[in-house]
Amino acid sequence: MIKRVFSIAVIAACVLLYMVPAFCQEDITSLLDPAFPKHERPAAVFAHDAHNEMAGIEDCAVCHHVWEDGKIVEGESSEDQKCSDCHAVKPEAGKTGLRNAYHKLCSDCHVKKDKGPVSCAGCHPKNGAAPAAH
Repeated sequence: MIKRVFSIAVIAACVLLYMVPAFCQEDITSLLDPAFPKHERPAAVFAHDAHNEMAGIEDCAVCHHVWEDGKIVEGESSEDQKCSDCHAVKPEAGKTGLRNAYHKLCSDCHVKKDKGPVSCAGCHPKNGAAPAAH
């Protein structure tokens, strides 16, 4: 009897272990960059895969760009790097700071395409919930 209960428990645990990812929102990422010593607003909630699918973005370099000599390098992507690797919180003169890099990339595209949030609360909801789809 004990063996049977134990076997059922092990099977149930394995099933749950493999089912949990199906119910998780793995593609939800809080854009809470540890480079910022203090956060003025809650993290931006960003469903990476859903966003790219809705926006029709297939090229990672659209967001994960590489710059050299003041120009975007075609065919190069920085997707394996943190934004703060290139954008400092307190940038050198003439360089784009980390906060501006995030805001400019996202809000400029949202304004250009007339889709997506552009207000502070639109990206940084107080309760941490995902912003409404646009």
